[in-house]
Amino acid sequence: MTNTELKKVLVVEKVLDGHMTNEEGAALLGLSVRQVQRLKKRYQVGNAGGIAHGNRGRKPVHALSAEIKDRVAELYTQKYQGSNSCHFAELLAEHEGIELSGVSTRRILLTKGLKSAKQRRRSKVHQPRKRRSQVGMLWQIDATPYAWLEDRAPVFALHAAIDDATGIVTGAVFMPTECREGYSLVMMQGIKKQGIPLGLYSDRHTIFRSPNEKLTLEQQLAGMTKPLSHFGKAMHELGIEHIKAVTPQAKGRIERLWVTLQDRLVIELRLLGVSTIEEANKALPKLIAKHNKQFAVAPVSADSAYRKLGKDVRLEHVFTTREHRKLGTGRTLSYGGRIYTFAKAVPGHWDAKSVVEVRETLSGALLIWHNGEALMLKETTKAVRQAEKKPNKKAGIAQPRKPAADHPWKRTYQVHQKQIQNTTMQGRNQAT
Repeated sequence: MTNTELKKVLVVEKVLDGHMTNEEGAALLGLSVRQVQRLKKRYQVGNAGGIAHGNRGRKPVHALSAEIKDRVAELYTQKYQGSNSCHFAELLAEHEGIELSGVSTRRILLTKGLKSAKQRRRSKVHQPRKRRSQVGMLWQIDATPYAWLEDRAPVFALHAAIDDATGIVTGAVFMPTECREGYSLVMMQGIKKQGIPLGLYSDRHTIFRSPNEKLTLEQQLAGMTKPLSHFGKAMHELGIEHIKAVTPQAKGRIERLWVTLQDRLVIELRLLGVSTIEEANKALPKLIAKHNKQFAVAPVSADSAYRKLGKDVRLEHVFTTREHRKLGTGRTLSYGGRIYTFAKAVPGHWDAKSVVEVRETLSGALLIWHNGEALMLKETTKAVRQAEKKPNKKAGIAQPRKPAADHPWKRTYQVHQKQIQNTTMQGRNQAT
C-alpha cells in the first residue's frame, strides 16, 4: 500500500474506534465527510485491503498489447529510424494505421531501449521577436547544406523562404550548393503563388551584398546609395526592402525551420525512395504543402501586405546577372568571349560604342534591357577579312661589298702604309 492509503487506514480506524469524528477525519485527509463514510464501509468489508484501489495489480483495459509494442519497435528500427517521437506517431497513423500519441511512442521506444537519434540540448534563453502582423510584410530566406538523402547521394543545399507572420514556406528548392540561382528560384516560386512581399530578411552572404565598395555611374544615376549584387538589383527593381541580418538569431524563424525539416524531410524522402536531387525536387512541393498545413499559424491581421505582380513583368528577366557592354558598328557586342547581335530587327538608331545593359537569365538566354523592354540577343560570327597572301621571298647570297678608294677605313690603311714606307726609306738612306 502507498503512504496515502496507509494514512487513510489509520484515520478510518480512529474514526471507527470513536477517537475521531467523521468531520475531523475528513479535514485530516482533505476529503469530504461522505467520502470518509464510504471508506469506513470499505474497511468494514475488506479491512485494510478494502482501502486500496480495486484495480491494483490488474491490467488496464486500454493498455497496449505486447504485439503492438513489438510491432512499433520493429517499424522504428527497420523503416522509421531517426524520426522523433511526434513525427514517428504521425507516420504510424499515416502509413501503418496505428493511432498512438507521441508520448506513447516515446514510452514504448524507451522501454525497448531505443533512444532518439538526436538528443535535444537545452537551448539558451532568447527573447523571441514578435511576428509581423500581416502576411507578406516580411520573408526570411536562407539555405542549408545537409545530407537530405543520407548515404544515397552527396550533400546538397536546400534553399527556402518563410513568411514571418504565418510560418508558411513560400518557396523551396534543392541545389548542389548555396547559390544565387537557388535563391532566385525560391523568390520566383513565392512571388508567383503569393505576390511581392514588402521586405526580405537574409544573412550577409556575398550573394546578397556586393563586395564592391564604390558605386558605378549607372547606379548613381539610378539613385542607389550603396552597391548592389545581382540579387540585390532584382530586389531593388521589384521594390522589396532587403534587410541583412548580422547574427543568425536575428532570423530565428527560418533557423528553426531547418531543425524541423532536417528531422522530417530526411525520413519522408527515404519513405518515397528518393535517391537523386532531381527526384527530391519533384517530391518537394507536396512535402512543403504537408509541412505548411501542419505548422502554419493564423496571422494577427486578416489583411494582406502582398503586392500583385504586374502583367508586363517577367520574373525571368528580373532575376538575372547584369553587365554593361559597348555596341559595335554592326550592332554587335562581345560577351563571354562570343559575339552577339539582336535576334530580331530593332527599330531606331543605335550609335556605335553606346553602352547597353546586358542581362543573362537563369536559362542562359541573353538580352539587352532598354527602356524597360527586353531585346533578345543571338550569337553570331564576326566577319574576318582575309588579306591577299604574298609569297615569301627567299633570301639570296649577298654580293661582296668592296669599300671605295676614299673610304675612311682605306684612308687609315693608306696612311699607315705610307708611314711604313717612309720608315723603310730612311733606314736604307742611313745605311748607304
